[in-house]
Amino acid sequence: MYRCYFHVAADMQALARRQRQSKLSRKPALAVYVIDRLKAAWSPEQIAGRMRRRYAAERLSPETIYQFVYSAQGQHLGPFRHLPMARRRRRARFQRKPGGFSIPAAHTIERRPPEIASRSSFGHWEGDLMAFWQELGKHNLTSLVERQSRYTILIRNPDRHSTGVMTGVIEKLQVLPATARPSITSDRGTEFAFYPLLKQQLGMDSYFCKPQAPWQKGSVENAHGRVRRFLSRDTDIAALPEEALLEICGRLNATPRKCLGYRTPQEVLMSSLDPGLPGLCNPDQLCGVMRTPLAPYDNDYTGDISNGAKQRLA
Repeated sequence: MYRCYFHVAADMQALARRQRQSKLSRKPALAVYVIDRLKAAWSPEQIAGRMRRRYAAERLSPETIYQFVYSAQGQHLGPFRHLPMARRRRRARFQRKPGGFSIPAAHTIERRPPEIASRSSFGHWEGDLMAFWQELGKHNLTSLVERQSRYTILIRNPDRHSTGVMTGVIEKLQVLPATARPSITSDRGTEFAFYPLLKQQLGMDSYFCKPQAPWQKGSVENAHGRVRRFLSRDTDIAALPEEALLEICGRLNATPRKCLGYRTPQEVLMSSLDPGLPGLCNPDQLCGVMRTPLAPYDNDYTGDISNGAKQRLA
């Protein structure tokens, strides 16, 4: 038996090692399994964790799956569509720069009275901005949620400029008595930079969450998930009829909530307002805020308000 060195074969083996193909690229059967689980709405972390728990012969890390999904081969197969966020391009890890503006210490969430956090008092609101695909324009929605009743208001904005956003909030909340709007909590987005206008015109105190801490305004974040059932990101907000927007608010505010003992947000809001105020028993008195009857909401909006998608209003 002769032991020889074949330089051509050695060069080919070294070249193959330098190609650095991922495990999923080298093993098509494993890639098929991963794509199948992604289609079943599993996350990469769930796929990798399940394989470890089942003591599979092959092991994967979530990062390996993400690298395959966003590789050239993965882009061609399209498994990114089945990820929770369905992003076509991967964002840089650990490089998200905090935005927003400087907040005085008196307006940080640490200075917010404890009765607001406990929801023991009425009239404290949360605010946030709902964005949609930029290809459809700059229009967006401001969402307002009263913390105790979970009453939801949606306001259309032509852009993200703070002056317009704050003007819309003032127009919607000024029809309520001062006791029903003592404060608002939001994130540090620049759309809320003109928050002093709320104090000047409505007497509302403003508080701001810590950077990248959306759970500190959980009521409005929860409302976003409910609104997305009707307004997906491909909705053209500029072309959306005002009646459709009110229709969605009406459905949300007339839906029984477990956290409210299966009362509706509208019922809780009306019961919390001062019954001695004239006209407040008539919902039309709250122009632009409450336009739906106190009876259970039975009418369905059947209009097409998304691009190429039927809205599930049921």
